[in-house]
Amino acid sequence: MPINRKISLVIAAGALALLAACAGNGESMAGSDGMGGIVPAATTPSAQPSAIFNDADAVFAQMMIPHHEQAVEMADLALMRASDPEIEELAAKIKAAQEPEIQTMKGWLTEWGKPVSSGGMGHDMPGIMSEEDMKKLEAAKGKAFDKLFAQLMIAHHKGAIEMARTERANGSNPKAKELAKAIGTSQQAEVAQLQKVVDRL
Repeated sequence: MPINRKISLVIAAGALALLAACAGNGESMAGSDGMGGIVPAATTPSAQPSAIFNDADAVFAQMMIPHHEQAVEMADLALMRASDPEIEELAAKIKAAQEPEIQTMKGWLTEWGKPVSSGGMGHDMPGIMSEEDMKKLEAAKGKAFDKLFAQLMIAHHKGAIEMARTERANGSNPKAKELAKAIGTSQQAEVAQLQKVVDRL
């Protein structure tokens, strides 16, 4: 009987050890499964760092695209009609700078899954020219054209500078904020140059 009891105790102890081992394996397996589930979640955000943006970035691009497009339209008119060499030179500079920026911002909006136009913002944009302003510019000739172009472009640039300042304050996308800084710097310099042209015409 004592031998049988010893055997029973050994079997029982072995069974308990086996159960503990199984439970331990189950826990470690569950733990590894949990870790496996966490890894993809942790790597997903870092997989698309260029897509970091907020509403201010999207609005900046959506508004600046048509704003730039109008500046290019004005520059095209100046390249055909300007009689002042400095106006012609500035128009070429504006066109060369802003056309690539338009394409850059369109690319961002596509990447961010946002429409290029947010709709209905035309005359709400700072510095945007009205249809009447554009018709006056189209009708002007010679020195009158040069002076009007400079005056209108000063107002237009000041609007862009204001929009760029808003983006730098409220945006989160580093590239958009960098472009806003470049726009502010370059157009502020052009405003100063255009004002000198107005003063001498």
